Amino acid sequence: MRKRLIVSAASALSLFLAVPASAADFQPGAAGVGDSYYPTYGNGGYRVSHYDIRLKYQPATDELEGTTTILATATQDLSRFNLDFALNVSEVRVNGRPATFATSGEQELEITPARPLAKGSQATVVVRYKGVPSTVKKYGFTAWLRTPDGAVAAGEPESAWWWFPSNDHPSDKATFDVSVQVPDGNQVISNGILTGATSQAGWTRYNWRENKPQATYLATLAVGKFDISTDTTANGLPVYNAYSKDLGDNADAARSSVERTGELVDWLSGYFGDYPFSSVGGYVPNVPTGFALETQTRVFYSPRQFSKGANTSVVVHELAHQWYGDSVSLSRWSDIWLNEGFARYAQFLWSEHENEGTAQELADYVYASHPAEDAFWSVKPGDPGADNQFASAVYDRGAVAIQALRNAVGDEKFFRILKGWPTERKYGNATIPEFQAYAEKVSGQKLGDLFNTWLFTAAKPAVGPVAKGAAAPASLAPGARADAGQGDGQQLPVEPKSWKKIQETNSVHDEAR
Repeated sequence: MRKRLIVSAASALSLFLAVPASAADFQPGAAGVGDSYYPTYGNGGYRVSHYDIRLKYQPATDELEGTTTILATATQDLSRFNLDFALNVSEVRVNGRPATFATSGEQELEITPARPLAKGSQATVVVRYKGVPSTVKKYGFTAWLRTPDGAVAAGEPESAWWWFPSNDHPSDKATFDVSVQVPDGNQVISNGILTGATSQAGWTRYNWRENKPQATYLATLAVGKFDISTDTTANGLPVYNAYSKDLGDNADAARSSVERTGELVDWLSGYFGDYPFSSVGGYVPNVPTGFALETQTRVFYSPRQFSKGANTSVVVHELAHQWYGDSVSLSRWSDIWLNEGFARYAQFLWSEHENEGTAQELADYVYASHPAEDAFWSVKPGDPGADNQFASAVYDRGAVAIQALRNAVGDEKFFRILKGWPTERKYGNATIPEFQAYAEKVSGQKLGDLFNTWLFTAAKPAVGPVAKGAAAPASLAPGARADAGQGDGQQLPVEPKSWKKIQETNSVHDEAR
């Protein structure tokens, strides 16, 4: 339930006198954007264009204090609006004037400006706050990860609440400036380009800038002691990678994987078009988690991603998201296939490149590995539900759906779609129906049946992802073998050499909450 603000009669009278009579038409912005999976996430009534985040952080005690300045534009006549945030707020100002604020629900910060905001008007919102993020849990969890020498903010679908107030939904993207003061000897990692670092009186301030639109869950922050490597790709793109100094047995495998970032982003550009951002890289902090996350320009990896040795496949997966998920972002969380299906398919393409199994062989193997009664097929990648948003079917069945699309339209048109979509929709948001319409435009084919079968039907497709004119593998032939899979006595196709490495990345988001 949302709280109502209680004000004195005198305060109400002064507010009435301060605004025009038409202020009666001003209404509160919605306490959520209306996402079917996360109804309270994000907020209505405004759009954000920029976040300026200035923090001071003490790693020893996990104490964080900060001031975030938000530049926003009202999309309706606003009497009140919300931000999503979890820490204790001490002051809010809107357009320079003190604003009334209160909290409600799990993460709602309700702000009533001294003067209502007219539709189309710009607002500067300043929020001052402090807290110990690791002690704050919302919905039973925290996305603030403590390390032996600091902390990391990384999580999907939410992580911003523990370090900056925001309109926390990927449909509202903005540019970012992140400035963090830490005790000398510590380093700060965030998105974009490091524009400077200055030291004074035992503290060092690091300034980062992401100048392209970024979803709030893709903003990341890490404080600690890192080994830093910097370079440029063959195409001249700055690369910034960082590794905690205490990764132990995982250190070399992590470094030998992540240090290939420049090579891999140039390779992916051949499929997806020009890299959309001003820098690239990754970081591996000493956290006990097992997931990786495509935080924009600066991918977060858990050390456990490399516990079985080097794994370039997970690096390919997260870098593919820079196009599919970061540059072209979800309009709603139910469209997660646009992120995860294509990132998994990039791993299929990398397998082809490394001669460790073609995309077709991998798709055949996925299809044959799961009998019809397997719960795997009950998950619809095109609308999996919040509980199954990161289920393996979204990745694996989602990638097989892309192979089915490739087979349906042919390689020439398929690769035009693969590159054209993130180029045409760069820095925007999209839905699966919009992607289908684009694929139909490029291919000249109606694809509704294909999308419905592979993405929106809770059952195993009767026919596997077979190319036109090609004979189905024995385990994919019509009849009984269409349901071939583990435990039904049918022989599977030979396991592609890349399969185990691909499956090692299945935890990429398993623990993100």
